[in-house]
Amino acid sequence: MSEFAIQVKHLDKMYKLYNKPSDRLKEALGFKVPVREHYALRDVSFEVRRGETVGIIGTNGSGKSTILKIITGVLNPTGGEVTVDGRISALLELGAGFNMEYTGIENVYLNGTMMGFSKEEIDSRLQDILDFADIGDFVHQPVKAYSSGMFVRLAFAVAINIDPEILIVDEALSVGDVFFQAKCYRKFEEFKKMGRTILFVSHDLSSIARYCDRVVLLNKGVKLEEGSPKQMVDMYKQLLVGQDPTKQQVQEEKPKESWSEEFQVNPNMLEYGSKLAEITDFAVIDDKGRSTNTIEKGSSFQIRMKAVFHEAIQEPIMAYTFKDIKGTEITGTNTMFEKMHIEHSDEGDTCTVTFTQKMFLQGGEYLLAFGCTGYKDGEFTVFHRLYDACNITVVSEQNTVGFYDMDSQVEIQYGEEK
Repeated sequence: MSEFAIQVKHLDKMYKLYNKPSDRLKEALGFKVPVREHYALRDVSFEVRRGETVGIIGTNGSGKSTILKIITGVLNPTGGEVTVDGRISALLELGAGFNMEYTGIENVYLNGTMMGFSKEEIDSRLQDILDFADIGDFVHQPVKAYSSGMFVRLAFAVAINIDPEILIVDEALSVGDVFFQAKCYRKFEEFKKMGRTILFVSHDLSSIARYCDRVVLLNKGVKLEEGSPKQMVDMYKQLLVGQDPTKQQVQEEKPKESWSEEFQVNPNMLEYGSKLAEITDFAVIDDKGRSTNTIEKGSSFQIRMKAVFHEAIQEPIMAYTFKDIKGTEITGTNTMFEKMHIEHSDEGDTCTVTFTQKMFLQGGEYLLAFGCTGYKDGEFTVFHRLYDACNITVVSEQNTVGFYDMDSQVEIQYGEEK
């Protein structure tokens, strides 16, 4: 038996792009038509050792899902080869491998048969599958009536309980509820302890950092690098701000016009206020001094914002707030709470405020808002607010309970205390 469960060698996947649908038919009939070649993958190679958990990350359109589909036989490569040594079970996009007209039970047997199991073998696993999926009597209904959450529950229950040697997952777990996701990740842990091989694609960088032994980083169909989760997540953060992580960045001759050009800003942010004072720029800066939307849990980072005053303002207050993706305010502060008063706020003045702190929010996705308020003619006034100005991804190798980590230091003693 080979030490490698999966070997990908010089893999290419090319799609032909036609100017109009009829050109495809004309080419099939032997006519020459204008065609553009698009490579979803180009010369990609990597290996997955038996018992490893390997993640694949990259920006949208980098070829992550395409690789998984080729490995599982859903797609054929244009060039190169893939070798798989072991029984494979895959959970790809929603609906893959299921007949929408069949009931949940019928699809369990359909998938098991496709994987090479006899009816007796599926019978012996059926109760475990149904218990894991936990969708009740819906297993007797056609799956076309299922919600996306039910669909994922059943699909993952089948994939995880047919005793695969290699498990391949493509983002599907993001559909299930938080309790089901926790159950799936506990199963991941069991698989790792059993020495099984896991290959998965995820935008959840916290899961990548926590579960993967090694990570492959793709960009525009090309493998940039592979290595430890921390190294690859760090390089991925550079990709998100338009930098080439494989090259040392040189000082640009022309500086950026604004800080916010260097990271992803929400084009649909909610903006309001009198604008007697106006927030003109903002940035989130990691512990390496880079503008970024991704912060590692436990690391120091800065939130920086700049305002210009169009009139004289009494006691302006600069603030930031973190919210979860449902809109619940989680934490935040302002210059008044921090007892840092802005003194120069006459017409035409500008002011830059930098908040420095450690990130102890749990791993996940958050929204960041900015505000400038204060007093005008004795009345409290909202000068400028930017709601949901940008998203922040917190990458964590270990989450605790709730939104916030208490950063506890734990000591255990055995025997009687002296």
